[in-house]
Amino acid sequence: MSVTKKFLSIFVLLVGLGIFGLVQTAVAIPGFDANKMGDMSNFDPGNPIVPTGDTIKIGLVGSFSGPATVVGQLYWASLQSVAHDINARGGIWVDGKKKLVQIIKADHQSKPAMAKKISERMVLKEKVHVLWGTNGSHLMKVINQVGKKYKVISMNSASLTDALNEVPNFSKYSFMTSFGAGQIGKAAAYYYGMKKKETKFYILGQDYLFGHAMAAGFKDGLKEFYPAAEIVGEDYHKLFLTDYAPYLTKVQASGAEVIYTGDWIPDAANLLKQARAMGVMLPLANTFIDEPTFLHEVGIKGTKGLIHVAQFGSEPPAFKTPEQIKYYKGWNDQWPKWKAPYNTLLYEHGSGTMGAYRMHLYWLLSVIERTKSLDPEKIIKTWEGDQWKDVNGTVYTMRPCDHKVIHDLYVEEYVAPADQKVSFNIPPYSWFKGASGPGPVTVVPAVLVPPKKGEKLCGK
Repeated sequence: MSVTKKFLSIFVLLVGLGIFGLVQTAVAIPGFDANKMGDMSNFDPGNPIVPTGDTIKIGLVGSFSGPATVVGQLYWASLQSVAHDINARGGIWVDGKKKLVQIIKADHQSKPAMAKKISERMVLKEKVHVLWGTNGSHLMKVINQVGKKYKVISMNSASLTDALNEVPNFSKYSFMTSFGAGQIGKAAAYYYGMKKKETKFYILGQDYLFGHAMAAGFKDGLKEFYPAAEIVGEDYHKLFLTDYAPYLTKVQASGAEVIYTGDWIPDAANLLKQARAMGVMLPLANTFIDEPTFLHEVGIKGTKGLIHVAQFGSEPPAFKTPEQIKYYKGWNDQWPKWKAPYNTLLYEHGSGTMGAYRMHLYWLLSVIERTKSLDPEKIIKTWEGDQWKDVNGTVYTMRPCDHKVIHDLYVEEYVAPADQKVSFNIPPYSWFKGASGPGPVTVVPAVLVPPKKGEKLCGK
């Protein structure tokens, strides 16, 4: 059976059974409305306007030091943009009054003990209503544990390990708004199964739970969507690796046509740059490959053919509606005014992972607004099974049993600047001018790559 026919049969079955809650009859799905955006003309992530008084407090537990500093900065810029917008509108009606949104950050230093310490401090001292995190499943696990202990919502937007919301780690207070490692791998496999260009793959990832989960998803996906494919090598390395030469030498000898990797920044950047320096011009398939700074370092030739699996995206062009134009311009028009690090290429569009983080927080605040309360028990009831539509029209569904989000995924093939008009069609909002960037987009339907279900939570 072809992939297309298989999808249709699965889709009909799931819709008929009402599984996933992806289709609702005659019910309007709430979502992001750019027409309601506040004045973003004075938004500056490096100099945010701090609200006072009785606020909705979001505790950002992130990496603000060491090799992963840039990741924390991405979180900060993303969440502050949402808070600025909501506050410019006058806030949200909750518990009988309008409240502004306040983002409070703290550095976990990529250490579990520190993640626990600052999460508890935020709950007990700063009185945050939500804990928001973070890169690293071992760190997010600790944040979720603190949320469970003190009965505070913990929101996982950046750690992609499915096990965080499975027995024994699951808590009714923890919500996973990011896609999972298994989904990423299956989506990449689906893409290659549809295109049927390359057949030989080398798996290279970080040697911990997430890296292995990324690999497992890809291997499962190849079995399902591309059984003719061959894995010609598989290796795992320590975090924050500086020398990829031994691994790339093995890749060269393997006959691989694609490197599939789960590496995140800064490892993803080092892998790409060192591969190109060694003359390894194979495409990389990754979900952390959209960081423009290191893409520009290797240039158009070095970035052509990269495959990026995205949770935030749309079928091209990205600017389909006046609402989308307003949303993207609201960020892009301000970007040149900011100071370092927020005036670098990484922050030019506010899309990619930042787009996902922004939409996730908008979704949470929508849930709070519709709940009309900051009571975590009431928020949980609203969010379980909730559907919400992002700026690109992607529908999010929060699976009630394990609090994992379900939505379509997007696989972007990187093309030269001249062809990037398919992504951003309003000059000067081309994606990248000095590097290849997202071009053709393959939509991976949610029903084909749902997040992993733990039997004890969701049944078989």
